[in-house]
Amino acid sequence: MDHLKSKIRNVPDFPRAGILFYDITTLLQDKAGFRAAVDSLALPFKAAAVDVVVGIESRGFIFGAAVADRLDAGFIPVRKPGKLPSRTVSASYALEYGTDALEMHADAVSGGQRVLIVDDLLATGGTARATTDLVERLGGRVHALAFLIELLALNGRQKLAGETVHTVLKY
Repeated sequence: MDHLKSKIRNVPDFPRAGILFYDITTLLQDKAGFRAAVDSLALPFKAAAVDVVVGIESRGFIFGAAVADRLDAGFIPVRKPGKLPSRTVSASYALEYGTDALEMHADAVSGGQRVLIVDDLLATGGTARATTDLVERLGGRVHALAFLIELLALNGRQKLAGETVHTVLKY
C-alpha cells in the first residue's frame, strides 16, 4: 500500500502545532489512487451482502458513497447535529476538551440490516463508536467498520472492541 501512502500529503502543524495531518485531497485528485483506495475499502466486503453503507461526516461521505456503489448497497450519511432535515437520533462522544455529537435519521436503518461503516480515518475511535451505537440503537447489525487510515498510536480500536475493523493504511 506504499503507492497509496505516496499520494497522501503530510502537513505538519495542522490544525495546530505538533499535529501531523494526513491530507487525502491529493489522493482524491489522482484517479488511479482514488480508485485503488475505494477498491481497498470495498473488496473485503464484496461477498458480505451488506445492505447499507454508513458514511461519517464529512470525508466518510466521499469514500462511503463510492464503497456503497461498489457493493450494490444503499448509503446513509451520519452528520453533525442540525444538518439532517427529518427526525434524528443522536449519540455523543468525548473530545479532548468537551463533547460532540453525531446524528442519523431515525428511519435510516431498518431492523436487521447489515451495515458497513466507512470513514477516512480511525484516530481515537470516538466518532466510530458513536456511529456504531446509532446503527445498533436503530436495530441495524454492524457487519464491520472500514477506514482508509488508522493512526495506531491513538488506539482507536480499543473503543471498537468486539467489532470487525478493516484499515487500508496504518501510520
